[in-house]
Amino acid sequence: MNRRSLLPLTLSLLLALGLGACNRQPEATSPDGTPTAAAPGETDATARTTATPLPTPPPPEKIWEEFSGDKAFAHTEAQVALGPRPSGSQALEVTRALITAELERNGWEVERQAFRDDTPNGPVAFINLIARYGGSDKTQKWIICSHFDTKIFSTIKFVGASDGASSTGALMELSRVLALDPELAKQVELVFFDGEEAVVEFSPTDGTYGSRHYARELRNSGRSKQFKAGVLWDMIGDRDLTITLPPDSPKELSQGILAAADQLGLRKHFGFHRYPVWDDHVPLNQIKIPTIDLIDFDYPYWHTADDTLDKLSPESLRIVGAVTLRWLKTEVDPASAPVSPQSSPAETGADAAQK
Repeated sequence: MNRRSLLPLTLSLLLALGLGACNRQPEATSPDGTPTAAAPGETDATARTTATPLPTPPPPEKIWEEFSGDKAFAHTEAQVALGPRPSGSQALEVTRALITAELERNGWEVERQAFRDDTPNGPVAFINLIARYGGSDKTQKWIICSHFDTKIFSTIKFVGASDGASSTGALMELSRVLALDPELAKQVELVFFDGEEAVVEFSPTDGTYGSRHYARELRNSGRSKQFKAGVLWDMIGDRDLTITLPPDSPKELSQGILAAADQLGLRKHFGFHRYPVWDDHVPLNQIKIPTIDLIDFDYPYWHTADDTLDKLSPESLRIVGAVTLRWLKTEVDPASAPVSPQSSPAETGADAAQK
């Protein structure tokens, strides 16, 4: 075959190769430049480069050191900026939106537990918020909770900086910290109670509306049996922090909290109140979930117009968050248990009531 007769054949081959190249997608490659195989049922045209996933950082060993008082204070400040936030108000619904957005940002699923209850001023619509991590409601063993409503006053502007906002802001920050350890987060249920404040005066039927409803639902559904213990936060922002544990607190919980505080060098901020305290922990104890109330009742601005941000300290929020996390870590991993207090032995409720 002469050179002239080869020319048409050569042009035909080049044209065929060129057209084939135009119809072909670039070959998928891995980060090191080697070709990647198409997934089953995937053609070269649909194959895509698969990025190597970033390694998941290990959970912090001392997770209590991750709690930020400044972040908790910022959440507290955002609530106070809304003004009074009584149950049924638009300001409280905005508060719920703030809480939900923060928790969902941190990977939690939030359930709105809506119900109506009779009050001395007539029926009121309440909505608790319940947050879980990991997509199941069967893995939780511990409850950490707070109320986020403020008491109704007709004579003063009550913004509840410590009484309502401080514990709620801290609980929002806790959602971020727990998410650093997903396996730990799956074992905790975060609950924001509506209607803790009495409409007129505290009684078995006025006040603790949200916690009473939540406890009933736990009992009726059978879920109460899966929980080992609970911690309630209330009024924890006082600059001069003195947590006054109710004298009838469950003994083992009191010992665990005080041991955690002692290990972190924070025992001086924890003592006992002279009298029992009626708060959102009571309905949980009534359904056999041992629950302790971390509350600073030595707070002169309680239920006054002076319960404002300037009376609070981010450090107080950090203290309560860190001690609770240290206790929780011990509950999950007993091998990490702090040494029991020596200079300040954990008192029983009966011992404390005599002081």
